[in-house]
Formats: sequence, structure tokens, C-alpha cells
Amino acid sequence: MKKQFKAALFDLDGVVLDTEGQYSEFWGQMGREYRPDVPDFAQRIKGQTLTQIFDRWITDPAKQEEITRRLDEFEAGMQYNYIKGTRAYVEGLRRRGIHTAIVTSSNRAKMESVFRKRPELTELFERILTAEDFAESKPSPDCYLRAAEVFGVPIADCVVFEDSINGLRSGQASGAYVVGLATTNPREAIEDLCDEVVDNL
Repeated sequence: MKKQFKAALFDLDGVVLDTEGQYSEFWGQMGREYRPDVPDFAQRIKGQTLTQIFDRWITDPAKQEEITRRLDEFEAGMQYNYIKGTRAYVEGLRRRGIHTAIVTSSNRAKMESVFRKRPELTELFERILTAEDFAESKPSPDCYLRAAEVFGVPIADCVVFEDSINGLRSGQASGAYVVGLATTNPREAIEDLCDEVVDNL
């Protein structure tokens, strides 16, 4: 990246925190139980809000209630370790005066579980945008356009860091410069969806 960007916008899971493997395990189990007819269920729902998942894939209210309860319990016990290099990278951006935000499809209830184990995230990032902060979730560009608006900078002056297919498509559609992290998908699966690929930050 040779351009001087004004804002750096980070997806959470698989970019800031090493959680995608844990979620793949959880949603893989949900797929086997509730949608055995959908191959690769865990992969298909990555980057989507819980509401989106329910609206499209699991519409029965009783099943939704059960999955929500199990997800809350699962997230409360998850490990929220940083992806290699991310924390130091974000700290460096802050020192240089570049705006930083987490832009996640996770909801505020999930973030409460994160903050209990990683309270420093609220200091590390200027803003944390969750599913409640935008009308449409990834792959819609709405979340990243909203983040740029929050900082009052053009989306062309923003760089997006993403790992999932839906997230990368969201970044691309927004008009931001997109860096794909090969933490969740192999390089060859994401290289056409971003401006450059890195293994980690």
C-alpha cells in the first residue's frame, strides 16, 4: 500500500481475533442438526448477522431461540486471542493519527462477551460498529460506508481488512482499498476479491 489512508476498518473475527475456527465448529454443529441438507453450512453463513442466518436458513422460532441460547453460552466461553500482529499493527496506526474501527456483523450481546476478556479493545479502536449500527450486513457495503461516514472521510481514503468471502465482497463493493487476510480462506480463494493478500498483520 503506497497511499496514505485516513481510516483503517477491521472485521473482527479472523482479522482482529482468532475465533473463526471456533465459530466453524459451532456453526458446523448447528448445520448438522438443523440444516443437514445444506453442504458447508458454516462456510456459507460467515460474515452474516444472526438475523440474516435465521431469516434465510433457520426460520422456525423455537429453533432460533434454542440456537441463540446455545450461541450465547458458546461465546461466553470462547477464547478471544489476537490474530498474529494485529494488536501491534493497530497501535502503530493510532500513533500515526489514522482512524481505526472494528466493523463487525456480530451483535452487541456477543461483544459484551468479548469485552469481558478483551476490555482493551475499546481503547485500541476509536469506534466499534456492530450489527445494530447498519441496515444491511455483509456482503452489502453498508457497514463500511457507515464507518467512513462516522469518521467523516471518503470511503476511497479507507482501507478495509477482511478474511471472509462475504466481508471481502462488502469491502470491494464499498470502494475502499481491501486487504484480504488468509487466516480463514486460502490465498487463491480470496485474491480476486481484494487489492492484496497477507497472511497476517
